[in-house]
Amino acid sequence: MENANEINKKIAQNLIYYRKAAGLTQAELAEKINYSDKSVSKWESGNGIPDVYTLLQLAKLYNVTLSVLVGEEQPVKEPEIKQKSIGLHWLIMLLSSGLVWLVATFLFVVLRLWNPSGAWWIVFIYAVAVNAILIIVYASIWKYRLLNFVAVSTLVWMSLTSIYLTARLICKQVGADYSGIWCIFLLGVPLQVLEILWVFFRSLFYKLKEKRTSKEPKTVQEITKENPDVETLENKEEING
Repeated sequence: MENANEINKKIAQNLIYYRKAAGLTQAELAEKINYSDKSVSKWESGNGIPDVYTLLQLAKLYNVTLSVLVGEEQPVKEPEIKQKSIGLHWLIMLLSSGLVWLVATFLFVVLRLWNPSGAWWIVFIYAVAVNAILIIVYASIWKYRLLNFVAVSTLVWMSLTSIYLTARLICKQVGADYSGIWCIFLLGVPLQVLEILWVFFRSLFYKLKEKRTSKEPKTVQEITKENPDVETLENKEEING
């Protein structure tokens, strides 16, 4: 028969396991379930367990049963979870991207039939930028930080390319000089640097916050909120005193 400490440790191991499998930090998980990151840290250290409602909420978030989460059943292996979720995510992104290129191809064909002499190939340049926006949305939702970085960089440079090509075509039609339009690409340099700095400091912020959270002691209010018996014992001591 397992004692309370062993049960707490087993639940703590499962909470850590499924949080990492979901690609969440303690701070991100705390925000999703409306708790403090100190509470999450306490649960994962085995010094306490969430209430039943919170456990049900976590089980739903991780797409597992409550029995699996509390350790009564064997948890699904992390590689299996990641493989299934990543495969589904990539399938969704590929299908969505395919839809973007289908629309771009349809527009190209229609415009080409309407005016064969037009430079309608530029539609596909715009399609790259639109596709990048789509990938940014999905990468942000699923926490694919590297993919998000690549997609944002693609969006920056392809947007500038689209503007450059469009301006060049317009200048050709009106007979204006377009030799200096290339300067628009200079805007991409500070934008790219800002993105790199944003990714670096955001990653550093989350690491420092999680490290600080794991070291900070719990307040009496947090402990009594998650363990009502503590408050009851304190009240009894005050009454007996």
